[in-house]
Amino acid sequence: MTQETGGFAALGLHSSVVAALTAVGYEEPSPIQAQAIPMILAGHDMIGQAQTGTGKTAAFALPILSKIDPSKREPQALILAPTRELALQVATAFETYSKQMPGLNVVAVYGGAPMGPQLKALRMGAQVVVATPGRLVDHLGRNADLLKTVQFLVLDEADEMLKLGFMDDLEVIFQALPESRQSVLFSATLPASIRAIAEKHLREPKHVKIAAKTQTVARIEQAHLMVHADQKVAAVTRLLEVEDFDALIGFVRTKQATLDVASALEARGYKVAPLNGDIAQNQRERVIESLKDGRLDIVIATDVAARGIDVPRITHVLNIDMPYDPESYVHRIGRTGRAGREGRALLLVTPRERRMLQVIERVTGQKVAEVRLPDAETVLQARIRRLSQKLQPLVATAEAIHGDLLAKLATDLECSPQALAAALLAKLTEGQGLTLEAVRREQPEVPNFSSRERSSSGERSGERRERAPRAEGEGARGRSMPPVAEGRARCRAGVGARDGIQAKNLLGAILNEGGLSREALGRIQIRDTFSLVELPEEGLDRLLAKLKDTRVAGKQLKLRRYRED
Repeated sequence: MTQETGGFAALGLHSSVVAALTAVGYEEPSPIQAQAIPMILAGHDMIGQAQTGTGKTAAFALPILSKIDPSKREPQALILAPTRELALQVATAFETYSKQMPGLNVVAVYGGAPMGPQLKALRMGAQVVVATPGRLVDHLGRNADLLKTVQFLVLDEADEMLKLGFMDDLEVIFQALPESRQSVLFSATLPASIRAIAEKHLREPKHVKIAAKTQTVARIEQAHLMVHADQKVAAVTRLLEVEDFDALIGFVRTKQATLDVASALEARGYKVAPLNGDIAQNQRERVIESLKDGRLDIVIATDVAARGIDVPRITHVLNIDMPYDPESYVHRIGRTGRAGREGRALLLVTPRERRMLQVIERVTGQKVAEVRLPDAETVLQARIRRLSQKLQPLVATAEAIHGDLLAKLATDLECSPQALAAALLAKLTEGQGLTLEAVRREQPEVPNFSSRERSSSGERSGERRERAPRAEGEGARGRSMPPVAEGRARCRAGVGARDGIQAKNLLGAILNEGGLSREALGRIQIRDTFSLVELPEEGLDRLLAKLKDTRVAGKQLKLRRYRED
């Protein structure tokens, strides 16, 4: 039996923070948390050498929240992240850990989103600011005193920030911060450039180094599917039509999602129940017992509500929402494959969540294979097969019991028995497409690229995406580019080498202002008077409109589709 947050409470965290940890089911600190939290609480500057997947976000978020004063409505903590995705992830973590701290507000400041709501949140007095460097510099241009009250600075994934060309922005930010602040730097590696930042901007920092543990998950077949966030429920119903499962547990992040997904599946005829923190213990026990004895086949649960579930007949785990961290993923999929049985774990991944998928693969030491949603033909066959199975037990006795009624109805309606049977079949399957065309119309929209296609442009699988654009900008100005990869479009920027532009400058500007992940961009080629960039074809016009006023090195980007003719 594990202790109930005993390990966290012993670290000296504020009681409100410990209460929030209890609510989300965190029990024991990870190695990086056990070492970093006391250091940060003691007021030391710190360098943490740790990769994503070690629990580093909580390692700095928990002690900082324990030291923040919610009554002071001003920025007290600044967390810098290299990408929009990471900024949003960190902001969500801070919001989760501060649930028991009334009056504490978190704002995420990043490119690709309107300035207005961010400005309003800052004016309202958010105590925690999670920002990408480029957009924060934009805010500093409007309000030079924005960071004057900051007491805690965190540079998360500092090596990534330098790779993306944010050094100049970081220097602007450092100048705007009080010298008396406490500073924490996290980086997977410590090259000379990172050590130089630490020497210049940190005061006698303590050093913590943690290697990510590989967590193995045996006997569980893992797969992922790329989906749009607003198509998840449709994707789930599609999957369940063809997956051969005995019992299944689906994981979502919120209480409301347990209700929404369970309701949608119940409407499709599944024996399903939600399980969340608002459900009383006795009702929770009834749900689990029903899952064990077959009265229920599906449970849609949050991580906290699913703690302790041990049902041998669970053959499938469906991660409808991405878990917050790799450890949660391992715990989730461990609900299947019990008692020596094999299990299957499926993970829905939205385009913004590809980074977390890579982290999960690294932490588990296993590739999570990509599969596609079943096509219309497969779904139609499954529906017809299920209908046949439903009718099969009735065929032997139906005519003897209902034959006279069938003849009477056929006479009254002046139709053949075949026409009447077809009408009854239509009534039985009302609302369910049973033609190929009807099933095709129901097909959810999915992203038009594979998560694995991102490593196909000459890089080895697993290499950082920014390496290719940077190489294209160095010594490759006269070369023609290879054909554009499927799903991408070549675009022209009105700035080039003569403007002092490098590939990393374009990369950083487009990622942050466009709200894209690194994997979304293809090759970048810098020429004398202009540059070429490969961008996602899907939603390109919206993206170009979003980047219309973007400037690089003081010059307007002027990004548009490239016409080779």
